[in-house]
Amino acid sequence: MLDLHGHLFSSYTWKALIALYANETPFTFVEMEGDKPLHQQFCGKVHPGGHIPVLVDDGNIVVEATSIVEHLAVHHPGPAPLIPAHPAEAVVARMMDRVFDNYVMGNMQRFVSSWFISRDRPEQGLRETPDAGEQDAARMRLYQAYDWLEDWLGSNRLPPHISLVSCAAAPSLFYADWIEPIGASRPRLAALRTELLALPEVARCIDDARPYREYFPPGAPDRD
Repeated sequence: MLDLHGHLFSSYTWKALIALYANETPFTFVEMEGDKPLHQQFCGKVHPGGHIPVLVDDGNIVVEATSIVEHLAVHHPGPAPLIPAHPAEAVVARMMDRVFDNYVMGNMQRFVSSWFISRDRPEQGLRETPDAGEQDAARMRLYQAYDWLEDWLGSNRLPPHISLVSCAAAPSLFYADWIEPIGASRPRLAALRTELLALPEVARCIDDARPYREYFPPGAPDRD
């Protein structure tokens, strides 16, 4: 039996959940305890950075969302092509996974972190006003990532859903668009976000996370 430790509002937890849902892999979801700092909980003790999600597979601990998707592709395969079979296509999938994680999700999180007194200890609470410099830098980097992706999508194709790329792109674009809308000037990227949010596996994550939207520091928009 698989245990996935995480939180239903966590973008990286979504990444693992989407892969599990896509192949209908049986698992138990273990939600973080809201009244305890993360470093005092299971994930905080077994992950080198104290982060979520963490997968436990028959006693074996797998950390980092990308590695969890790779682990599922190898040890719990199903109809969803999580990792493309062709080596060259697999390289592209892994490249795009890093692009979405580092430059879309990463800068979305940078913007959100501008509200916290301590990025490393979010339980210390929020600032009265966010760090404007961090917000400006995060927006600038998001614009850069959005424009790169728009150009890339014009001459390349993504692996079929659900893949490692889907798992990374869906939560990245979902939350990043809340911070800085993709906009009509990037029609390919906007269409990809719409396509991903319509996937049943992603829609399930969105619906399960709705009760936690009030905790989004900048304020969750009244959409999606």
